[in-house]
Amino acid sequence: MKLTVLFKSQTAKLEFSLTRNKLLALLVLVSGLFLISSRSTHLPEENISRIQYTQTGLNAEAAKVSALKDQTEQKITGLVLKMAQMQSQIQRLDALGARLVEQADLDPAEFSFGQRPSMGGPIDDSELEIKVEHELIDKMDQMLAQIETKSVELSALESIMLNHHVITETQLQGKPIQSGWLSSYYGMRADPFNGRPAMHKGLDFAGKEGEPVVATGAGVITWSGSRYGYGELVEIDHGNGLRTRYGHNKALSVKVGDVVTKGQQIAVMGNTGRSTGAHVHYEVLRRGKQLDPLPFVY
Repeated sequence: MKLTVLFKSQTAKLEFSLTRNKLLALLVLVSGLFLISSRSTHLPEENISRIQYTQTGLNAEAAKVSALKDQTEQKITGLVLKMAQMQSQIQRLDALGARLVEQADLDPAEFSFGQRPSMGGPIDDSELEIKVEHELIDKMDQMLAQIETKSVELSALESIMLNHHVITETQLQGKPIQSGWLSSYYGMRADPFNGRPAMHKGLDFAGKEGEPVVATGAGVITWSGSRYGYGELVEIDHGNGLRTRYGHNKALSVKVGDVVTKGQQIAVMGNTGRSTGAHVHYEVLRRGKQLDPLPFVY
C-alpha cells in the first residue's frame, strides 16, 4: 500500500509518497503528541485534587489519633487510680494479717504480711504512653499476685484461728450449772441408799429443781433420754475420746445429733433416776473410762 500526497501552487510543486509502514508510524506519532498534550492539560488539576483528598484523609486520621490519645490518657489515669485502690487494699490486708498473726501467737516470718507492696508514682511525660501503660499493667499484675498470695495466707490463718477456737471451745472448763454448789466428790463414799462403800464416778452439784444445766464444752450430743441409774441423761462427745455426762435431769433441751457450744443450756436440774434430791451428776470420760472431773471444773 502506498499513499501519494501532491501539493501544488503557482510557484512550487511538492509531491511525496508514504508507504504503509511510514503511514502507521506517522499515526502513532500524532496520537502520542495528542495524548501528551491532553495529559499535560489535566495533570495540575488532578494533582490538586489528589493533594486535597490526601489532606482530608490525613486530617481525619489526625483527629482519630488525637481522640485515641485522649482515651489512652484517660485509661492511664484510671489505671493509676485503680493501682492506688489496690495498694490501699494490700495495706489493709497487711495490717489485718499482722494483727491476726500476733493474736494467734504465730511466727510472723511464716507470712508475708507487712512486706512493702509495689508502689506507683507520677507519670513521666517524656515516656511513651504505650510503655507507661505496659509498665502499669505489669505492676498491676504484680499487685494482683500479692493480693492472691495474701488472700491464701489469710485463709490459712483463718483455719488456724478457727482450729484454736475449736480447741478452746471443746476444752472442758467450769461447772455444769449456773447456780448451786458441789455436794459430793469423785471417789469412794457411802452409798446414799444402802450406806455401803461404793465408788462415786463423778461430781454432784446440788441446787434448785428447774435450774439450767449447761455444757462444759462444745461437742455433739450422743445421748439424750432416760438411762438406768442416771434418770434423764445427756451425753456430749467433745472429740479426742473425751465425753461428759449430765444425769438426774428433770427435762432435756437437746436431742441426739445436736451440736452445742460451751455454756449452752442442755437440760434443767431435776431428781430423776437413782437420786435423793435435786442435783446434777457430772461425769468426765476419756475413751470410756471415768476421770475425776474436779481438775476440769477448777
